Amino acid sequence: MQTPLARMLRPLVRLLIKSGMTFPALCDLLRELYVNIAEHEFALPEKPQTDSRVSLLTGVHRKEVARLRGAGAPVAEIPTAVSRASRVLALWLGSPEFSDSHGAPLPLYRSNEEGKPSFEQLVASVTRDVRPRAVLDEWLDRKLVVLDEDGRIALLASALTPAAGDEQLYYFGRNLHDHIAAAVANVTAEAPPFLERAVHYDGLSAASAAALVAFSREQANQLLLAANREALAICDADGGGDKRWILGVYVYSEDAPLSQRQDEP
Repeated sequence: MQTPLARMLRPLVRLLIKSGMTFPALCDLLRELYVNIAEHEFALPEKPQTDSRVSLLTGVHRKEVARLRGAGAPVAEIPTAVSRASRVLALWLGSPEFSDSHGAPLPLYRSNEEGKPSFEQLVASVTRDVRPRAVLDEWLDRKLVVLDEDGRIALLASALTPAAGDEQLYYFGRNLHDHIAAAVANVTAEAPPFLERAVHYDGLSAASAAALVAFSREQANQLLLAANREALAICDADGGGDKRWILGVYVYSEDAPLSQRQDEP
């Protein structure tokens, strides 16, 4: 168990060191998470969870358990701006009203005066708490959209990449959580309940790796656009519930570790 965990944690530890988070600070966070998860997810049926049992499960001293129980673990709330922007983008990319037959976002007029799909209509269909002009000004400033020669609002590819800062960190935590949760469910279940696979090749030239990265990016984008259109269509007819769904993809390429290259003939 330690070997795969060490490999999984290496890039995370690299980020923590780069971000200035020290080992003692990480230990404090892990201690709190251990206690919180043991308290709420490993209680015996119809028996109250005790400090002694949590201490036995986690290895955390009983006095520390008593201090930490009930404190709750850090929870990543969805920033309002992130939630609003993602819903607007999902509709622009997936609704037949705002995209073409290939799923490409249509350039939109500012208002409904032209009698065609507009940015004002798009934003208003998601929220009426913020004026469409305020959203437009923000997106122009962030270079998520641009005005074309006809004065229409065109979506840029940069809009599909989370902005650096709180927005990027939110998606970092959410996407990695869900990927790891799916993998853990597959490892611990008798039959893997989730699709979690990868295609991988080693010993490639730089040119071949670059070509495969470009190919996989294109294919992944097409898959995500199709999934978004399908999800929007299903949600339109859905009465609502308490389930959550996510489809994620990733593409990665790197130099082989020096030790591996030295072992090659």
